[in-house]
Amino acid sequence: MNGSDRLRVRVDGQLVFNGTTQILNAALGGLGLAYVPEDLAQPHLATGRLKRVLEEWCQPYSGYHRYYPSRRQTSPAFALLVDALRYQS
Repeated sequence: MNGSDRLRVRVDGQLVFNGTTQILNAALGGLGLAYVPEDLAQPHLATGRLKRVLEEWCQPYSGYHRYYPSRRQTSPAFALLVDALRYQS
């Protein structure tokens, strides 16, 4: 297909999930396409259980970013989170 071609597909049914693990499990079960983080799908791609499709439509992921408006009034829990993320990088 080139940029001017159109493909119309009628899909019956709809699935709604609360998390990426559920989406991945549905795809592994043959229920459809899944848009999940690459590191989650990679083991299944390597074994051939999943196949990458629409790769040209997937934007590269540069990693997580953190934003907080004020450094003066951070809670102890938030400070722990920032420290944990800092050491993950």
